[in-house]
Amino acid sequence: MNAQRSVQQVLYQKFKMKKILLFLFASLFVSVHAQSDKEWAFFRGEKSLTGFTKAATGDKFSMHWNYKTNGGIKSSPVVADNKVFIGSNDGSVYAFDLGGELLWTYNTEVSVEAPPLYLDGVIYVGNLEGIIFAINADDGSLKWKFTTDGQISGGSSWVWSPDKKSKWIITGSYDYFLYCVDAETGELIWKFEADNYINSAPGTDGEICMIGGCDGYLHMININDGVEKDKIDAGTYVASSAAIVDNKAFYGNYDGDFYCADMITKENVWHFTAGPFTGSPSIANGKVVIGSQDKHVYCFDQKTGKVLWKYMTQRKIEGSPVIAKDKVIIGSGDGRVYMLNLSDGSRIAAYEIGRAIVGSPAVIEDHVIIGALDGRIYCLKTNL
Repeated sequence: MNAQRSVQQVLYQKFKMKKILLFLFASLFVSVHAQSDKEWAFFRGEKSLTGFTKAATGDKFSMHWNYKTNGGIKSSPVVADNKVFIGSNDGSVYAFDLGGELLWTYNTEVSVEAPPLYLDGVIYVGNLEGIIFAINADDGSLKWKFTTDGQISGGSSWVWSPDKKSKWIITGSYDYFLYCVDAETGELIWKFEADNYINSAPGTDGEICMIGGCDGYLHMININDGVEKDKIDAGTYVASSAAIVDNKAFYGNYDGDFYCADMITKENVWHFTAGPFTGSPSIANGKVVIGSQDKHVYCFDQKTGKVLWKYMTQRKIEGSPVIAKDKVIIGSGDGRVYMLNLSDGSRIAAYEIGRAIVGSPAVIEDHVIIGALDGRIYCLKTNL
């Protein structure tokens, strides 16, 4: 009986420990997702560039604050540590708190069209002179800079080094090269040469990074050594960044073709033709959403490519949407920020800024933050 009781006690203790571990894991899972609703540290939200957030928004827009820079804004904002970061064509990178107070500016001296990347208290961003800047997010002081030989228009991403001891920053340039530099020192780790300009942000699944450009290919690069593993024929030049989901790449090209391509077979699963696509897609809940220069927002079935709905704005769409839970947020060249229903494309709300929007929004909690060609950064509340 004592032996049986001992076995039962051991099993009970194991059961208790399992419950504790499951509780801790669940707590961690909730914590991570709660934090992600309050941050948009990447262009497109995260490394695979899906443009999705679980942030819940209301169904109305109201102006919270705006700030006038000295040049048009083509850059897209990122939000982290309760701060907003964005570049301007006046050559500066701006940092604000969520209430709109200007915290600092850093003058790069040449237009900043690329979206910043926030990582471990540092902002990484390139300018049209081809310089990558690492700027301390707290005070705007320069940490390091790295010079390429062509303009930088796309955002950066980051990956772990093979030994998991360092973080690396990956950025494309118009000098045809994709650069990987050490996040702490700015030292060059490797570089990959394409056959033309690289103007998109690299997406990564942790093993490879994918980059498109003006050579008409999506290149799949080994993140450990910069060696090309494979490439997908995109038909013509790719001005946007591909989203990566389940070994599929979703992207549009300048001829107006939008593709879902299998990254293993390199075959197209489906494609759709409309106006030129210069923005990147958002993917969630089995739906793929993208804006086109034919003025429409399109929503496709992720597996089949069937058009589920489309919504027409009044001017071409150059930027990218964000799917915020069950809503689509996107800016248009008609000077409006739109909120659409993800399920059927019906318009929920629109806010008229009055000048063309070519960048993409950041959505955190009930804030929608976006820049416009009037040189202003706008923070809209969605009135939860």
